Amino acid sequence: MKIGIGADINGIAFKDEIKQFIEETTEHSVVDFGAESAEIDYPETAYDVAKAVSEGKVDRGILICGTGIGVAIAANKYPGIRAATAHDVYSAERAQLSNNAQIMTMGAQIIGIEVGKKVVEAYLNVEWAKGSERKVNKIIDIENKFVTEVN
Repeated sequence: MKIGIGADINGIAFKDEIKQFIEETTEHSVVDFGAESAEIDYPETAYDVAKAVSEGKVDRGILICGTGIGVAIAANKYPGIRAATAHDVYSAERAQLSNNAQIMTMGAQIIGIEVGKKVVEAYLNVEWAKGSERKVNKIIDIENKFVTEVN
């Protein structure tokens, strides 16, 4: 898989370590979307990764900010994207298995890097089971209904 990764200023060091971990321990390739400075806020990076996922330029995304919450909210504003915050292995697995989350988010100020590596490993090592396809389709239907109503 091709993994898009991005962070805000609070997650740059964490992102760099996660990127290195993926490159050294998996066969996945990583596309780094930054940010590399305080001038770039998390909504911009989240948008860039969400857009790349939506357009098929990357298969999945990983976003990091201080808590993982801001990047999740921002990424979820992009049509068709499901981003889930995960700070433990079980949540990371369920993000993909139950919800087909294309993007996982984490908080660099919430978990340590070694836990973060395990969370990323769990997220990348599972495929959507489609057992909850009915629920995910309902999410998609609600989003499509809202987009239609707004336009």
